Amino acid sequence: MKPAHIIVVGAGPVGVVTALASAQRGFKVTLVESAAVVDDSPRAATTHSSTLEMIDSLGLSERFTAEGLVARYFDFWDQPNHMLIARFDHELLKDETKFPYVVQTEQHKLARMGLDKLKEYPDVSVRFSTRFESLAQNADGVSVTLEENGEKETLRADYLVAADGASSSVRKALDIAFEGMTWAERFVVITVRNDFEKLLGCCFRNYLAAPTEWGNLFKVSGDDGMGRWRVVYPSLNDSADEAVLADGPVYERLQKICDLGAGYDIVHRNIYRVHQRVAATFHKGRVFLAGDSAHVNNPIGGLGLNSGIHDAMELCEMLTSVQRGTDDVSVFDRYDRRRRDLNIEFVQQQTIANKRRLEEQDASKRQAALDELKSTADNPTLHKQFLMRTSLIDSVRKSKTIA
Repeated sequence: MKPAHIIVVGAGPVGVVTALASAQRGFKVTLVESAAVVDDSPRAATTHSSTLEMIDSLGLSERFTAEGLVARYFDFWDQPNHMLIARFDHELLKDETKFPYVVQTEQHKLARMGLDKLKEYPDVSVRFSTRFESLAQNADGVSVTLEENGEKETLRADYLVAADGASSSVRKALDIAFEGMTWAERFVVITVRNDFEKLLGCCFRNYLAAPTEWGNLFKVSGDDGMGRWRVVYPSLNDSADEAVLADGPVYERLQKICDLGAGYDIVHRNIYRVHQRVAATFHKGRVFLAGDSAHVNNPIGGLGLNSGIHDAMELCEMLTSVQRGTDDVSVFDRYDRRRRDLNIEFVQQQTIANKRRLEEQDASKRQAALDELKSTADNPTLHKQFLMRTSLIDSVRKSKTIA
């Protein structure tokens, strides 16, 4: 049987995983990306147990772990009092997964190692500096018009997968609504060389609860393997981005986490708007949305990229079952039923709850939230239940029950 052809738009980690999983299942793949190179700006870096199992199935887990950092624990802190409230230990998942930990590997590394792996498959074409223009589809396939170096070309494929981000051109071409909201504050991301593990005695992943100045603090290895720490915090300041990211306000904010008595060694700074949005549907006909093109959320908990990888693997399994005749095209609706509903339940709801827990301003409610975290961590049964949900293992298992 002639292999089906899949066009994947977007060579970020979700697009690359989609392309690789498809190639490994015998599909012909064309991967297109409008940029000239993989975007290496600091973005998602936390990969949970459930996703590590998927990366392992692609043959990437050894390199993925070697280029990142293994993080067994994550901590919640009462930031104004510099007090550790609760520590969660992934080792409690040792009977549930091969990977009872998370790996802190920057998302551009996953994209690059996936691209390297794709070179092993002769029926794969990877095209950078190639922009999606338009599409047309019928019951038999999809025609996709691309633009490269000012020249337009139309390719015919059996399926099209949009992994082209929150501003997805494919989603817009399909006129699929992107429903949800935008948070009032902007999120600031500061990357420093200073070692918070030594300065604070913290682990690699930390959530800092404070009424107005909450934050996230976590470690990545950096491209040189020397280690970097990222600090994420909100800004309600109406000033221009450049003013919020200036040395003065950034140093002042970092000093509240740890007072060095001197400036920090900053290597990168960024500011961006954060949304909680889910596409009205994850597919139309033979065109599918995956990753940020289908859903976006705030970064607290590190769930967005993980959910996108889950989209990719679920989608490839489904298309394989159709290719092999195990299912017919009516199964396409199952992708929407599973991935959309699970994103709302396990990612949207959880990341919103994570943010509200950290930023609670009412003193009694804030204390109750911190007490609940402590009691959960202190109870082995509740502790494990919390980890099963935050690691998305529960989400993966529930997916299999949705017909």
